Amino acid sequence: MNDTEKRLKFREIMKREQVTRPASIHDAISANIADHYQFELGMFAGSIASATVLGAPDYILLTMNEFADQIRKITRYSKLAVLADADHGYGNAMNISRTTEELENAGISAFTIEDTQLPLPFDAVNQNKLIDSNEMVGKLNAALKTRQDKSMSIIARTSAINLVGIDEAIARVKKYSELDIDGIFLTGVNSEETLVEISSVTDHPLILGSAPSFEKLSEEDLAKKYNVKIILAGHAHFYATMKSLYESYGKQANGKYSEIEVLDQSKVDLFIRKQYYDNITKELM
Repeated sequence: MNDTEKRLKFREIMKREQVTRPASIHDAISANIADHYQFELGMFAGSIASATVLGAPDYILLTMNEFADQIRKITRYSKLAVLADADHGYGNAMNISRTTEELENAGISAFTIEDTQLPLPFDAVNQNKLIDSNEMVGKLNAALKTRQDKSMSIIARTSAINLVGIDEAIARVKKYSELDIDGIFLTGVNSEETLVEISSVTDHPLILGSAPSFEKLSEEDLAKKYNVKIILAGHAHFYATMKSLYESYGKQANGKYSEIEVLDQSKVDLFIRKQYYDNITKELM
């Protein structure tokens, strides 16, 4: 499956009258395993990228090239459509243009740009702020004008609900929706009332960073009533991987290497695509 086909798959997901919960992925192996379980969509989060590539927290330490390079490793074989969290786009509108080029060439299906002020300014006292909405419009326009493959989706992300309240969130969603973007990513949605207000000012499909358990609202209702198409499921897979490494290294350190439980070799061969490369070897050598 080529990049455009995966991008069209993402667009098809965003048109469905149902909610999709992506697999959180962080490298080629995790993407291959998600493929095995027939996930259609993978989510590559900025926090997970920083942890995977640098072993660092989500403090905007990762560079755009490092981010794009990891995406390239994920997408080079996987059939997943991949949605990436590109944080603030790694700079201003000019930087966004370069980011768009690199992510498109890396094979991403869709990526988000957020209106949070990143990295934190000197006087932030560890409190995130929002950039001016006009600056965000400039960033989104830069991405849209740079995009070569029009099937790649560009998503506007806002943290306004969390940081400044619903009124500013509504104003920003309305403003961003005037552009030719492909969706709105929201954090901080904690009630049906919030969805009612947000969905009333945009026709764009919505992605929720997380969502509480709506007692009287099914996922079908979320999709059909409020145009919610994707809800992130969190990143437990990555932390489960960390836990497994922590425990297995601990066993070795304590002289119990033989007690480490490992994946069956046939599964290992499957996920590293051994048969694929063996067949190439037979044909060419």
